Amino acid sequence: MFDAEPTMAAIGPTPMEGWKRRTIMALGRATRHAFSSVIAKYSTVGDPPIFAKGQFPWVNDLESNWLTIRDEADAILREKEHVPSVVSISPDHKGIADDKWKSFFLWGYGYRIAQNSARCPATSALLDKIPGLQTAFFSILTPGAHLIPHRGVTKAIFTTHLGLRVPRHGELCWMTVDGQVVHWREGKAVVFDDTYEHEVQNQTPEERVVLLLHVKRPVRFPGSFIADFFLWCVRVSPFIQDALKNLELWNARQLYR
Repeated sequence: MFDAEPTMAAIGPTPMEGWKRRTIMALGRATRHAFSSVIAKYSTVGDPPIFAKGQFPWVNDLESNWLTIRDEADAILREKEHVPSVVSISPDHKGIADDKWKSFFLWGYGYRIAQNSARCPATSALLDKIPGLQTAFFSILTPGAHLIPHRGVTKAIFTTHLGLRVPRHGELCWMTVDGQVVHWREGKAVVFDDTYEHEVQNQTPEERVVLLLHVKRPVRFPGSFIADFFLWCVRVSPFIQDALKNLELWNARQLYR
């Protein structure tokens, strides 16, 4: 079927590409706060670190079907060696995490991952009902995983975690968002703004598994124009395009196993 097995080496930038990446990063740092302040001003759901999940009707649908979603996640995780780390797909995350943070992508930055979605049909059908879905993946924190304090790049999206597998000693597996401590609960969702500083750690001998979503924030015009423009810039950036290529290579390699 294939002439040669694709490798999973991360795509390394050429000197010119490296210059472009540094320029884009500098521009992003210089403009994202201004963009986010406009988006926050016109947000129809406010700008808290942690949202009231009742503002998003689709969250109840996810919580009502969490066991079905977990069954599909469990089926994927029976072959853990086929589940990549986040940094192997997106090397730009090396600044906040190591290979103890793993992921199985169903949607990536506005693109459906067809091969993976087909393996999780019930979850995918639920995701199709979420307006403005950008990213969806099973996020796995293996024992000892630690995501150092960091911030997301834009208020154009917000983040949702649906608890699927939570260690028994939940007090040792936590997240902080703007100083507020969050402990996941199986079958329950947490909706938050990842542009506020947050940190994640699993100090238990068990895995923590959540369904992680990035969803477009409801925003009035003209903030909606700014949000859509920023998301478009993110989607076409080399950071996202390289991550999608790495994911495609990873999935292609699984066909040889």
